[in-house]
Amino acid sequence: MTRKRRRLWIVVACGLGLGSATTLALSAFGDNMVFFVSPSTLEQHASDRGRTLRLGGLIEAGSVHRTDRAGVPVAEFRVTDGKSAVDVRYAGILPDLFREGQGAVMLGVLQPDGIFRASEVLAKHDENYMPRDVADALKRNGNWHPEEGAPPPAATWNTMSRSTATGTETSPPAMITSDRKS
Repeated sequence: MTRKRRRLWIVVACGLGLGSATTLALSAFGDNMVFFVSPSTLEQHASDRGRTLRLGGLIEAGSVHRTDRAGVPVAEFRVTDGKSAVDVRYAGILPDLFREGQGAVMLGVLQPDGIFRASEVLAKHDENYMPRDVADALKRNGNWHPEEGAPPPAATWNTMSRSTATGTETSPPAMITSDRKS
């Protein structure tokens, strides 16, 4: 075998090795990616059942129910983005700042029965904080226009406009304006 041919085979072998390593690395990343969704997005994509997702939104007022199953605290509540709501079940101790009308992000899986089974719950840390993904989803859905001011009070987010059986929509609450610069 000539020197040129030997170099060619070495270059081909290195290229195949590098290509294989790249393919394996990219497939490993794809399997471990966790996407953020809002309740409206989750409702539209039934194909996401069984896949690990981050669900973000506001805890609906009056929806939190706590029970104890075999010594483990279980919380069931609804998360809304103003258009849709998703039932969530979480087994474990909730964060201290978790409460109705506040923003939260849950990591978990949408079950075949339509309940989002959360393995982790993250609550907002003060009255001015909103996770970036939740804010982006609210802007995308038309529930918040930052140029008009601060978002509406969290307690009113589960009463935002929704289509009724007659096809009419209820009006959303008035936006609160703020002199504060962000």
